Amino acid sequence: MFGITNLSIVPARKDPSDRSEMVTQLLFGDHFEILEVQGSWCRIKIAYDDYDCWIDKKQFLPIAHHTFDILNSTEIFCVNELIQIITDSKASQLFPICIGSTLPNFDNGECAIENSTFTYDGAFVNGQLPFSKSGIIDSAMMYLNTPYLWGGKTPFGIDCSGFTQMVYKLNGISIKRDAFQQAEEGETLSFVEEAEPGDLAFFDNDEGRIVHVGIVMDNNKIIHASGKVRIDGFDHQGIFNNDKKDYSHRLRLLKRIV
Repeated sequence: MFGITNLSIVPARKDPSDRSEMVTQLLFGDHFEILEVQGSWCRIKIAYDDYDCWIDKKQFLPIAHHTFDILNSTEIFCVNELIQIITDSKASQLFPICIGSTLPNFDNGECAIENSTFTYDGAFVNGQLPFSKSGIIDSAMMYLNTPYLWGGKTPFGIDCSGFTQMVYKLNGISIKRDAFQQAEEGETLSFVEEAEPGDLAFFDNDEGRIVHVGIVMDNNKIIHASGKVRIDGFDHQGIFNNDKKDYSHRLRLLKRIV
């Protein structure tokens, strides 16, 4: 069984309960495989990043296996405005979608999901656009001051690894969902001085676990989600919180994904 998100934002949870913690979110156009059904809940594996989580079975549209395969093999088009309106042509209904949402089977301002057609005339990005690492910083700045939300992936609330994943997605680069997973990707850099704007910096806790990630900027700065998406100082020790005038995160490693 397979499905796709036909709503703006769907919470995905650790366990099959509304009281369970939200571990990530599905945005419009995210498709997935259904692994298990328990009552009104489905355990799914998200196609984009293989993330395993639970969603309410009332909050998605079932799709055929061949549709799932087509979506896996087609180029990803992403919404590139903080908020935009999409129109369900069949129901003649409007609803909002946010930056980073996927436009499935997008062509000439329309995206198609099974027998449903949606019209979208806002800004979008896709893999055919010329890649530039400066584009990573441009995308990151669009989320500036977004409040921190555990499991969040939108400009209304986002966590540190959701932030980096979405920024990279907007630039045609797929990375995993959680910070410790992202830390296993790319090329390890030996020194802060080697890092370029757009590289990722990872930070650990007292037990040595990777618990935070941010995007390196020019001039000894980093943009990351901590309380909100913010810009702070950055050096070989870690992140220097400009408000508290103290280090907030201890640097563990640096990675170059592209």
